Amino acid sequence: MKLYPFIAAEKPAVRNVERTCTLLCVSRSAFYQSLRSEPSTHEQRDSELEEHVVAIHEGSRGTYGAPRVHQHLRRTGIRTAKKRVARLMATRGLAGRQRRRFKKTTIADERAVSSPDLVKRSFAAGQVLDGTWVGDITYLRTWEGWAYLATVIDLGSRRVVGFAVADHMRSSLVEEAMKMAVLSRRPAAGLIFHSDRGSQYTSSAFRNLLEQHGIRQSLSRPRQCWDNAVAESFFSTLKTELVYRQPMTTRAATRQAVFEYIEVFYNRQRLHSALGYRSPAEYERETLAQPTAASAA
Repeated sequence: MKLYPFIAAEKPAVRNVERTCTLLCVSRSAFYQSLRSEPSTHEQRDSELEEHVVAIHEGSRGTYGAPRVHQHLRRTGIRTAKKRVARLMATRGLAGRQRRRFKKTTIADERAVSSPDLVKRSFAAGQVLDGTWVGDITYLRTWEGWAYLATVIDLGSRRVVGFAVADHMRSSLVEEAMKMAVLSRRPAAGLIFHSDRGSQYTSSAFRNLLEQHGIRQSLSRPRQCWDNAVAESFFSTLKTELVYRQPMTTRAATRQAVFEYIEVFYNRQRLHSALGYRSPAEYERETLAQPTAASAA
C-alpha cells in the first residue's frame, strides 16, 4: 500500500504510528506485516551485488567462475566474500566453463635430430618477456572437417603471440605461427622456443626458421605431456570457453572465431590467475613500465 511509507516515517515515535494508522484507517497489524515483507538491508545489498555479478559473468562470455568474478569485483573496488559471490551465482544458475579431458595428439619423427629440454617444466609466470616461448598444435572439429591450430605463447606473460589455422598439420602450419610471433614481437637472439617432439617441430624447415632468427630449440622428453603443460592448458581453455560453446561451421568461420577469441578476449581482457588476475596485455604494460618508473625515481 502506498500509505505505508508515510506511516514508516512516524515509526520512531510509537504513538505517532498508532495515531497515523487511525487517521488513515489502516490497521497497525497490516502496517507491521508490510514491514516484514520488505527486503532487508542485506537482501538489498545482495540484489545490487547480483547485478554486478551478472554483468561480469556476461562480460566474460559466460566463462568466469566465482574466483574470477570475485577478483573482477575487487578490481572495481567492490569488497565482498568469494563465498557470497558463489552463492549469488548459484542462485542465478551461473557457472564457469568446466574443462573436458585433454587428448594429446603428437606424432613424433623417430629419425629427426633431437634437442635437449631447456625449460624443464619451469613454467612459472612472471619470467622475462620474450625469454621463452612455448608452442603446440591441436585439432578443431568443424562441419567441413578438421581444422588445425598452431600457437606460440610467451611464457612470461601467457600472451598468445602467434597462431595459425589451416586444413592440414604440415610443418608450414607451425612455421606460419612462428613467423607471426617473430614479426609481432621481434625478439632478441637467444630466445628459447619449447614444444613437443611432433614431426612439424623437428622438421628441417622449422629448425632452419628458428636458426634464421637466433632462436634456440627446446623439446619435451618422450611421452612426457606435462613437459609442455602451458601450451596444452591454453588449448583446453580455448575449447572450453569457445569451441564447445558454439558450432564451428566452416574453417574460415573457425579461423575468425579463434582470432577474435585470442586477440580481443584472451590476450586483452581475460583475467589469468597465474598473473595475479590480470590480462596478458595488462601484465605486459605494467612490466614494461617498471624500468621507466625506476629511472624516473
